[in-house]
Amino acid sequence: MARPRHNALVTGGTGRIGSAIAARLERDGWTVFAAGRADGDVAEVEQARALVERVATELGGLDLLVNAAGEGFAPREVEELTEADWDAAFGATAKGSFFVAQAAAPHLRASEGCIVMVEDVAAYQPWPSFAAHCAAKAAQAMLTRVLARALAPEVRVCGVAPGPVAVEPGQEERRAAETLLGRVGSPEDVAEAVAYLAGAGFVTGATLVVDGGRLLQSMRPGPP
Repeated sequence: MARPRHNALVTGGTGRIGSAIAARLERDGWTVFAAGRADGDVAEVEQARALVERVATELGGLDLLVNAAGEGFAPREVEELTEADWDAAFGATAKGSFFVAQAAAPHLRASEGCIVMVEDVAAYQPWPSFAAHCAAKAAQAMLTRVLARALAPEVRVCGVAPGPVAVEPGQEERRAAETLLGRVGSPEDVAEAVAYLAGAGFVTGATLVVDGGRLLQSMRPGPP
């Protein structure tokens, strides 16, 4: 009989969304390693691999990986984007997600575990002032599907695509108007979706959009 699933690694686990995910998983009985930058830069391949091995060793196995790490969400006009901006956006979000998942795959195969990618509705919308971020999130969203095929049947791979859930103070009214529900969400809404997918044994290769209807509401480019 397989052992109970209970060990989780959350990259970006000290950020607003990552910490909410870690807290929710802990309430559900998971043992969670909430990894921040101090635990390793997942954009660096060797550090990504070392983080996974450290967590798997300390926790005695790995059943769930949540890739919530990301950088490079800063408005830049297309004409002003630099190579450094591009590398920052792709580093933790796309490159990091892949190499952390690659390192975790043997552990997750052994436990018949799950990977959840914290994507973004930016993967599905063209935001001119966030070109690198949109491209990086689109790459990550494709990884959800690629890895779901590559790691099946032992490992499920799913995504959560948040909309306005970690809104800067003073922006709530403007961002609420972008949604069908007329309000912004919270990091806890994302955590709820992750918790569902962690236990949804017949779901893989799918992304759960948590955006209050943002994708349906807006036919115009996103944040200016």
